Amino acid sequence: MEKRPVKKFIVITSIFSPTIAVETFAALKDYHLIVVGDKKTPAGWHHDNCTYLDTGKQLELSASLANAIPYNHYGRKMLGYVYAMQQGADVIIDTDDDNIPNEGWSFPGFTGNFQSSTASLGWVNIYHHFSDQHIWPRGLPLRNIRDDRSKLTWQKDKKDQRIGIWQGLADEDPDVDAIYRLTSDTPCIFLRKDPVVLEKDTISPFNSQNTAIQKELFPLLFLPSFVTFRFTDILRGIIAQPILWQHDYRLGFTGATVVQKRNVHDYFRDFESEVPMYLHTEKSFEAVSKAMKAAPVKDNLHAAYEALLKINVVETKEMVVLEEWLKHC
Repeated sequence: MEKRPVKKFIVITSIFSPTIAVETFAALKDYHLIVVGDKKTPAGWHHDNCTYLDTGKQLELSASLANAIPYNHYGRKMLGYVYAMQQGADVIIDTDDDNIPNEGWSFPGFTGNFQSSTASLGWVNIYHHFSDQHIWPRGLPLRNIRDDRSKLTWQKDKKDQRIGIWQGLADEDPDVDAIYRLTSDTPCIFLRKDPVVLEKDTISPFNSQNTAIQKELFPLLFLPSFVTFRFTDILRGIIAQPILWQHDYRLGFTGATVVQKRNVHDYFRDFESEVPMYLHTEKSFEAVSKAMKAAPVKDNLHAAYEALLKINVVETKEMVVLEEWLKHC
């Protein structure tokens, strides 16, 4: 019997006219690009070879979910995920409209033999493996930004792994926090290295800028809609890792496969948006870890948010959006 081709969808949200990144992703064979608009997106937005979801189409797709997510928030990207799932997606790839893919852009397979970290290292700076610069990913607890790079240790032999999520890095203007940008803002070209996998209880932030997730874990794409823009995808990644481990999946990282030509940002406004991230990252991870049970992914995601609600990291209205989201997974 002929094997069915893997359906791979790329999801971007944008408030700009089509960028170079959008043009490049739209031209890729074997992928379908979905662009999610918002109220700030230019009227009449259009680009060939992609599906554009304006706010009206979002309501047609799922009025209950579209009405639950605030406008002008990154969480509206979830309508793109819903569209991809309805189209039979096997893999959904998250990226942004300022990440330009390198030639040959792709992700490793979700199963394979990979260099793997030591287990139970706690929070680690994955950029230490891919760069000699003093640089750290957005979401790394501030107490860890000066960790010695020797903390991140590796098993002697490669290991067969089942990867749930791959995070690809971004060259030139990578994903770092506002403290890095305000104090250094040094560009970074990452070292060319093979993909690596983090073992259980070895934790790293990951984001939504160049990230692939497989079908069984699509519920974990949920973006909290009532936290700040600079915290939403980081909180998602914090929640995802204990759930990955509970279901015997791992988080993997690849070297840079995109170049980020970053849209204009006000670094101090970014800092203000990141304050909840600095304050809540560690306690969020601890609360979610304690909430895990031998249960389906969807149930563990719901349990994670119940735990975060109890410690006031999320609001009650977040649960309304979550429950609408889970109807589509």
